[in-house]
Amino acid sequence: MPRFPDHLTGDGPHNPFPGVRVLERRLGREIPHQLGSNEGLDMPHRALRERFGDAMAEHVYSYGDAEALGIRRRLADQKGIPVEAMLVDAGADSLIALALRALVTPGDAVVGTRGTYPTFGYFARGEGARLVEVPYDEGPGRLAPDLEALARSAREESARLVYLANPDNPGGHLHRDDDVLALRRALPDDCWLLLDEAYHDFRDDADGEFGRRVLPGVVRLRTLSKAHGLAGLRVGYAIAAPETLAVMMKVRIHYAVSTLSQAAAETVLDHPAEVDAHVAAVRRRRERLAAHLGGLGADVLPSATNFVGIRLASAALAGEVHKALLDEGKLIARPADPSLGHVLRITAVEDALVPGRLATLERALATP
Repeated sequence: MPRFPDHLTGDGPHNPFPGVRVLERRLGREIPHQLGSNEGLDMPHRALRERFGDAMAEHVYSYGDAEALGIRRRLADQKGIPVEAMLVDAGADSLIALALRALVTPGDAVVGTRGTYPTFGYFARGEGARLVEVPYDEGPGRLAPDLEALARSAREESARLVYLANPDNPGGHLHRDDDVLALRRALPDDCWLLLDEAYHDFRDDADGEFGRRVLPGVVRLRTLSKAHGLAGLRVGYAIAAPETLAVMMKVRIHYAVSTLSQAAAETVLDHPAEVDAHVAAVRRRRERLAAHLGGLGADVLPSATNFVGIRLASAALAGEVHKALLDEGKLIARPADPSLGHVLRITAVEDALVPGRLATLERALATP
């Protein structure tokens, strides 16, 4: 079992400001008179109410529930994950930073895939970790994190943590559950696996047994930005053993998720049929977009996400297409890492399927 950094073992540090919602639960009764938290409770918010209405304004006065219990309970009911095995924070990005802060000390080696979701490397360097990257496993119809290379590098570097996005970003590849478990077994005993599952909801088997499991030595990250459409409000959750989450709570920002964000997330989670319909529509659009681009001769990568990745003949061509589309006011994604400079990523939104919207790309695909 991986160990925690020495400075976070033992008693404390403890959150000095758990907030009134947590205190009410501890006391088992409501606290109607909040006279000590120094919030602007008597601010009239006339301008805010005029623009957004009273219902929205009622959520801005007080600090939120530091434990986001309402969100966790709803996720527990829908996903079958124990409440105590989840921690809610300000999106998957914030959870990446939080996991690194809680599990890694400056100078420790962490391993990832060169060109994968770059926020991991950004935060790893910011935490003072030594970032080691291995190439993608790339071949016909395949652009996938190389699990054997990740495990080998972790052993060679005595790594404290390995990062894997599954499904992957920017390629869209989905590793089988058994392969992910095999990776965990192949890592050193004291190495964590940070499993970024931001696109988990778009898997065909998203509600399967594997998705509910709390895996030893693994921190799983998910988000409400994609399938739930809440990217602007920043809500995500980690799944891990309660003792691991307890350490993460020691270094977490007290009120990372605002009261308004929590209320919005609870509302969306209270209407799962709308989320399910959205996910189904995204999958259909993804397949339409992949079929359209494939029909034009594009090298379309298999995707279990809400986007389609394609490989062009060269990084130079991909760069030209990306720039030309941007000049037209059309933003698609091109990975910043030179090793993936030939890859373009297009989100499966209806706008991408409008005839002529990607004409510049289509012309490039048609040119020998």
